[in-house]
Amino acid sequence: MTFPVELEALLNGGESDRVELKQAISDRSGIRRAICAFANDLPDHRLPGVVFLGVKDNGEVCGVDVDDEVLTTLSQFGKNGNITPFPHLTVNKYEYAQKQIIVLKVEPSSYPPVRYEGRVWVRTGPVTQLATYQEEKRLSEKRRFADLPFDIHPLTSAELSDLDIDRFRREYLPNAIDQEILAQNKRSVEDQLASLRFTTSEPPYTPTILGELIVGKSPGDFIPCDYVQFLRIDGDKLTEPIKDQKEIEGPLPDILRELEETIKINISIATDVKSSETEIRQPNYPLVALQQLTRNAIIHRTYEGTHAPIRITWFSDRIEIQNPGGPFGQVRKDNFGSPGITDYRNPNLAEAMKNMGYVQRFGVGIQIAEDELRKNGNPKLEFELEDNHVLATVRAKA
Repeated sequence: MTFPVELEALLNGGESDRVELKQAISDRSGIRRAICAFANDLPDHRLPGVVFLGVKDNGEVCGVDVDDEVLTTLSQFGKNGNITPFPHLTVNKYEYAQKQIIVLKVEPSSYPPVRYEGRVWVRTGPVTQLATYQEEKRLSEKRRFADLPFDIHPLTSAELSDLDIDRFRREYLPNAIDQEILAQNKRSVEDQLASLRFTTSEPPYTPTILGELIVGKSPGDFIPCDYVQFLRIDGDKLTEPIKDQKEIEGPLPDILRELEETIKINISIATDVKSSETEIRQPNYPLVALQQLTRNAIIHRTYEGTHAPIRITWFSDRIEIQNPGGPFGQVRKDNFGSPGITDYRNPNLAEAMKNMGYVQRFGVGIQIAEDELRKNGNPKLEFELEDNHVLATVRAKA
């Protein structure tokens, strides 16, 4: 691939607040810090920052060993959830000065501050360093110029008193911010809420969709679709008698906990004493698969322009999980569920779910569910994809 003129100019200019030179790929933590800093774009260049791999600090090109596995690993730095909200990152290899180098180009985030493992990193001249309180506040204020995703739109009818501040401090904050930073943190709760996008960045600090979903006292008052409708049918058709039904509502941590308990109660365990000398207990549905699919539904559903809930209908032979909102962004009907293909309608909600421990890795939920179903002996997972909804069908183990 021909080395672009604009990249050559940046490389020849040496390290700066837009350029990081790395001799080796092995400094993965340093590379991630640089990605985080460039995504924050503290100087407000509104231009991408660039990490050159295979170049010494003095600008001498030393080259690196490049293969597809290395490129794939680097591209995952923007998707695996260590850096949130997800940075827009492109990775390419080039030949320059007769050596192979790798170029990571990082676009400025539309909704800073961006964090790497709970810490905000910024670029000051050629140095990557932790953001100060004032720098982090400046990053929050930059959001007013951005085209914000719906999950951090302000709820103009809500007030700060509609958020459960005690819950925010007790349950969410310690999981979202690095403990050392939190121990040194003397900022006000208003600044903390704004930094994590639970409110707008400036007074009067209006709650956002995200803030109400996670720590709202009564989020359904402002977001009518914020609930899960669970229906247990005694048969394989909707017209059969109803065994159980409930609407699971409240802040998302409460919904997730109650939903998991509901799933556990409804899973049946069969005991096999014939095929082995020891007793084998197998569920008709693997819990992990249902956890992944229901959490995916919550992360990827649309909260905009609808009053429809997530619907879980548990028949005698299958479970149907339907969420409002079809495939989004780079995810289309023809590549849905493919490894490495992911996009987020609600990127800030996805970050919050990871902070709360409900997501370990991004972009692999469907693969995990499929693996668990296969190991348990269930039929293959089925999807129906429409413009306005996604329906997942999980069939019972025979």
